[in-house]
Amino acid sequence: MTMRQTNITRRGALAAGAASLAAPAAQAQAPYPAGQSVALVVTYAPGGASDVIGRIVTDGLQARLGGSFIMDHKPGASTSIGARYVARARPDGLTLLLGTISTFTLTPLALRNPGYDPITDFTHITQVCDSLYLLVANPRWNSLEELLAAARARPESISYATWGVGTTAHMAMLDLCNRAGIEMLHVPYAGSPPAMTDTIAGRTDCMFALLGACKGHIEAGRLRPLAVPTAARTEQLPDVPTFIEKCFPGFISTTWYSVEAPARTPAPIIERIRGALTEHFADPAVRAFMATQGMAPPEIGEAPLVERIRRELAVNRELMAKAGMEPT
Repeated sequence: MTMRQTNITRRGALAAGAASLAAPAAQAQAPYPAGQSVALVVTYAPGGASDVIGRIVTDGLQARLGGSFIMDHKPGASTSIGARYVARARPDGLTLLLGTISTFTLTPLALRNPGYDPITDFTHITQVCDSLYLLVANPRWNSLEELLAAARARPESISYATWGVGTTAHMAMLDLCNRAGIEMLHVPYAGSPPAMTDTIAGRTDCMFALLGACKGHIEAGRLRPLAVPTAARTEQLPDVPTFIEKCFPGFISTTWYSVEAPARTPAPIIERIRGALTEHFADPAVRAFMATQGMAPPEIGEAPLVERIRRELAVNRELMAKAGMEPT
């Protein structure tokens, strides 16, 4: 081999070596999620309103960021199982949480050791929505007055289902019972789908449910809507009275969802997720679909979400004290 051929060969080898070294560096600099699979942990059983909301989130993130965004259901223990899993996950953006009002403002008060701190163990990316929920009953109950009269006549003989101790559904029913001066039997489930199944079957009498989860059952006559905890009747259910109309002044409540990451998740990843969700929730088609499900668009950002968590923790702590609830 001539000297010139030897130099050319050496230059080719060096170039190939440089390219092989540069490839991993280029891959490492690829924007999140760089084609990887991302799990959005859902803290309720499949089939409920959380799936509708989770799908809105995963579809939006996948469409705008690429990669693969999937829902990973980890129900149980009043949402603490899924929340604890995410709090302990590697902070690389590949494990996210579909947070709920229960996860961040109720479960930490209802359980002695939920396994996570609602403020410090997460990077609070943004709220997802406020969601309408309402009191529904097995169709054998014709009205709110009839249900409450039966509960008043036979204490703890009328049952209500919830998706767990210390959840929004549980607290709303405690509030209603306190206002009405009645006692009802609480039957907690691991999620809203099994609770709703038993209410439809008549094994439980009633429950607070998210509109997105029960709308089809209402339209099919399998559930009867009794009242909504809103200031005025809703566009989606104009014939359903408010609790205020039924002589429960000030009985107003909504539930909310958020997207969370483990604490110490890098800021560039958080900003990409938040930016994609901002674009997604600004889409008129997405907003129109959310409206049909009784969902109001979110206030984007970490600060308003953290402020809301702190405020509602204080309110719920007082409500639980009044109800005589002790952490379990």
